[in-house]
Amino acid sequence: MITRIFPLFVSCLFFFLSTESSFSQQKEYKIISIAFYNVENLFDTENNPFTFDDDRTPDGDDVWTQEKYRDKLQKLAEVIPEIGSDISKQAPVIVGICEIENRRVLEDLISEPKLKAYNYGIVHYESPDRRGIDVALLYRKDIFRLENSVSHELLIYDSKEPDKRVYTRDQLVVSGKIDDEKLHFIVNHWPSRSGGETASRYKREKAAALNKVILDSIFKRKPLAKVISMGDFNDDPTNKSFKEILKTKEDPNGLSPHQLYNPMERMFKKGMGTLAYRDGWNLFDQILISGALTKKDYSSFQFYKAGIFNKKYLITESGQYKGYPFRSYGYSGYQGGYSDHFPVYIYLLKQAGPGTPKGSE
Repeated sequence: MITRIFPLFVSCLFFFLSTESSFSQQKEYKIISIAFYNVENLFDTENNPFTFDDDRTPDGDDVWTQEKYRDKLQKLAEVIPEIGSDISKQAPVIVGICEIENRRVLEDLISEPKLKAYNYGIVHYESPDRRGIDVALLYRKDIFRLENSVSHELLIYDSKEPDKRVYTRDQLVVSGKIDDEKLHFIVNHWPSRSGGETASRYKREKAAALNKVILDSIFKRKPLAKVISMGDFNDDPTNKSFKEILKTKEDPNGLSPHQLYNPMERMFKKGMGTLAYRDGWNLFDQILISGALTKKDYSSFQFYKAGIFNKKYLITESGQYKGYPFRSYGYSGYQGGYSDHFPVYIYLLKQAGPGTPKGSE
């Protein structure tokens, strides 16, 4: 386990909820956003001889040049501060990330002019994934005080060749405090549906089982822990991995602290999604929250609202894939877009207590 401590300089934002029926009178609140973004193969341009990254090099099939790399960094740096900012009026405090090659690309990303001012820190571990892609977490060092982090290895073996290991992404756990409130984050990128949804299902069920082990270990140490598990799960909210293994709920009312609420389930049932394939939408990118965040006791941070960040500039405007996420690469080659996934986010809300300094960033 890696442990790091940072001074806590909390930047507060106040938000007035005068239209919510659950509030009998106008009160003053602080609101922050938590985001997740699959950034679609953010690779550097160098060939790593130990991974299958050959396509993402200047001499590879994608002709991945320094110019394209810099353009993608600039585009991602444009998106991230805006995720959830319609209400929070600030950049996300926490951003879970997947499909990044290494720490270097993250350092390049947070150094972009549109992100640098937010002083993001990085939590990243190398995963054994064959393609060399990892998960990571970005956090605003002036708001979130990082306490510890650990990477949990996901052990999967081929269903047809039991001695053959399937190398995939680890699950990242990060713990820290905002306003002296402890929060735990799990960042996921579960195995893909390569080979077909049915044939690959067991891999994601193994990933769900590991996620449950991690959750149970957190709850064992602190029964009322506030936990947020987010990622590209490569499963929809109604799949077995969620409903039977993690036992997620679509209704936040009456949950025990150990149960998981999935605000994306109702979105999915309404036909909403974060990625499109063959004219159908999937909602693989999700944020799950533990029951302790659903109690509406706003003396501490509580879940308020979830969303899919699908602004117009992130959507393909014309052609065969009109309406799909505007991606970097398509079947016809380089598209010059952002990602093949839309980001997702949640808001956490807290009543501003006496003596809390007023103002915004």
